[in-house]
Amino acid sequence: MEEKITKLVDCMNENCPMPLVKTREAIMNSKKGDVIKVIGTHYQSFQEIPMALEAMGIEIIEKKLEEKNWVIIFKI
Repeated sequence: MEEKITKLVDCMNENCPMPLVKTREAIMNSKKGDVIKVIGTHYQSFQEIPMALEAMGIEIIEKKLEEKNWVIIFKI
């Protein structure tokens, strides 16, 4: 069963620390069960965001590099 995305965090063409800041903001404004999709282009954020999510005990559903961007999907 595929999870339904409840929030999209668009970080396209934004560099650190904005993708992580926007992701944390989305988490703070979410409730249990929300599924958040973060998209971006800054490769360092693709590495930092999952580490931050893991530190917060948040389950990552999907993490993938695409041709021109990356996607991280997680559940609160």
